[in-house]
Amino acid sequence: MPLRTARTDPRNRRPAGWRSSVRAALCALAALLAAGALRAAPQPDGIPLPAPPSAVDFRPVDMDRARLGQLLFWDPILSGNRNISCGTCHHPRFGTSDGLALGVGEGGIGLGPERRVDPDNPPEERVPRNSPALFNLGAREFATLFHDGRIETDPARASGLRTPLEDEMTLGFDNVLSAQTMFPVLSQDEMAGHYSENDVSRAVRMGRLTGPDGAWDLLARRVDAIPDYRRRFAEAFPEIAAGAPIAFTDISNAIAEFIAFEWRSTDSPFDAHLSGAAPLRGAALEGMALFYGAAGCAVCHSGPFLTDQGFHAMGEVQIGPGKRARFESHRRDDGRIRVTGRAEDAFRFRTPSLRNVTRTGPYGHAGATAELRAYLRRHADPAASAAIDGPLPAGVGAGEDHALWETRSERDAVLGARGDDIRPLAEPQIDLLLAFLESLSDPLALSGRLGIPHSVPSGLPVDR
Repeated sequence: MPLRTARTDPRNRRPAGWRSSVRAALCALAALLAAGALRAAPQPDGIPLPAPPSAVDFRPVDMDRARLGQLLFWDPILSGNRNISCGTCHHPRFGTSDGLALGVGEGGIGLGPERRVDPDNPPEERVPRNSPALFNLGAREFATLFHDGRIETDPARASGLRTPLEDEMTLGFDNVLSAQTMFPVLSQDEMAGHYSENDVSRAVRMGRLTGPDGAWDLLARRVDAIPDYRRRFAEAFPEIAAGAPIAFTDISNAIAEFIAFEWRSTDSPFDAHLSGAAPLRGAALEGMALFYGAAGCAVCHSGPFLTDQGFHAMGEVQIGPGKRARFESHRRDDGRIRVTGRAEDAFRFRTPSLRNVTRTGPYGHAGATAELRAYLRRHADPAASAAIDGPLPAGVGAGEDHALWETRSERDAVLGARGDDIRPLAEPQIDLLLAFLESLSDPLALSGRLGIPHSVPSGLPVDR
C-alpha cells in the first residue's frame, strides 16, 4: 500500500475557493488586532515549551495497591505513638504540604498552619526543612528526592537505591518514591517519637532500623496484626495471599502507588495550552513568555514538570535550627554538600517542581517566605533582602527561629555560591509571572482522586 503524504492524501485536498476564504479570515484577524480586540501572543524566546506530559512519562499504577496505600497514608499506626500519619504533614488542604515554614511532627498539636508545639511534650528538635509537595512523584523522571537529594535511584546498588542507610538498605522497594515515603517514620521528630516513648522510637535511638526487631519490622508487625489490613494486603500482593507476612517494603510500595495516583497533576490550564486544547491568554500568556524568555526561570524550571531535577545555590533564607547532626552545634543548612561531600555543592538544593505552586507555600527549603510574591522578589535578588520580606510564615517561632544566617560572612557565602546572572524583577513582571504560575494549578490533583478515607483499619482518628 503506497504511503500517503500531506500532498497526496485526499483528506488534505482543499475545497474550491479556499484561498479567498483564508485571505478573508486573515483580514478579519488583522482588523481585530488593530482595534485592540485581540492581543498578539508574545512568543517565548530561546527556550521551547515542553511537550505535554503523557502516560509514558509515568510508571503504571496498580489500583488495588493504591487503594490500600490510601488507608496506610492516612493511618497514624505508622507513627511510633500512633498519633501522626503521612497526611498530617502532607494534606491536600495545604497543597499536599502542611502550610508551615518548618513542619511539626511529634510533639505537635493541631493541623496545617494552626499546628503548634505541645507545651507539655515539645519536640526534642525542630524539623529543619519545609515539607515538600507530592505532585507527580509517580513520574519516571523523579529519580532523586528530598531537598538535598539524599535518596536517589542507583542501579549499581543491590537495592537499586542510594540512601543514608547505605548497604543496610532493605531490598524490595519498588522505586525511589517507595523508599522516600518511609524515611519519616525513622525520624524521631517527625513520626517515630521521643526517646523511650514507644518501641519504635527506642529501636531508632539504638540504631535498629532494618532487620528483625528493627523500627521498620515493628511497624510492619503492627499492620500485619490487624485482620482488615491482612485481608487487603492478600488481595493486592500474591505472596501475602500465599502466606508471607506483611513486610515493611509492602507497606511502602502501597503508599507509593497511592501517592503516584492521587496527586498526578497533568490537567492544568498550562497543560491545556501545551496540548493546544485551550491556549493561555492575557497576563498568563505574557507571564509564560517572560518565564520562558527574559526572566530565565525555565533555565532551571524546565520540562513538563518545571524542574531540571538538579541542584542550585540560590541564596535562600535560612531560618530555624538548620540541618545538622545531633553532635553538631551550628545553625545552618549546607544543602547538597551534606550528601556528596563536594565543595561545589555547598548551599545547593533541589529544584522544586512548580506544579500547583500557588498552593504549596511557605516557600524555600526552610519555608522562610510566606507569600509567593515576596518569594519571587527575593529569589530574583536575594542580596537586596536583609530580613524576612512580608509576614512571618506559619510555624516560625520567636527568638532564634528568626535568624537568617549565623553571621554576615555565612550569608555572603550563600549568595556567593549562587553564581548566576538572574536580575531583579519589576513588580509588573512579578504580576505576570504570578498569573502564569496560577495556570499551573490542577483542581483534580489539588483535591485528590481517592480523597481522605472516613476511617482506617486501625480505628485510629484520621486528620480530616
